[in-house]
Amino acid sequence: MHQEGDPVFDVREAFAEHGGALFAYAVNALGDRAEAEDCVQEAFIRAWRSREWFSRSRGSIRTGLFAIVRDLVTDSLRARARPPADPEKIEGASDTVTEDPLAVERLVLYESLATLTSEHRQVIAAVQLDGVGYQELSERTGVPVATLRTRMYYGLKSLRTALGGGHTHDERNVFAAG
Repeated sequence: MHQEGDPVFDVREAFAEHGGALFAYAVNALGDRAEAEDCVQEAFIRAWRSREWFSRSRGSIRTGLFAIVRDLVTDSLRARARPPADPEKIEGASDTVTEDPLAVERLVLYESLATLTSEHRQVIAAVQLDGVGYQELSERTGVPVATLRTRMYYGLKSLRTALGGGHTHDERNVFAAG
């Protein structure tokens, strides 16, 4: 329940602050912009309907919204894998689609990346995913190379924790799914 001192859920403010990140997460997980837009829209509708349940003690509004979008994305991926109700009635029905393990791995990765601070996510995405060197990133952002390396270290440490374990493995393997 809403407790005194908790922020009131403002849909417009929440969308302005988190809508872009939620959409990026959904479109990356689903590979379909229209389906991602539907998921984000439905997430905000559900959040608004449940707004009295948002509380600092349960986590941030961002965390709550990401949880809703994650569930909607998972539902969408499962729906793709479900066979049609009556394939003979659907003209041109194709074979049953199986759940893509890479899509599930990407979903987990995107969800985990979303838990990081923007500074950690920025350096991990630039260096690990886009192949940008630390020096080049330093020149682009004005952040010293040593600071970027520190952000990478702590960002990957947090990412390993978010992915479900402190396993010791080569940090580059975290991104093998993407």
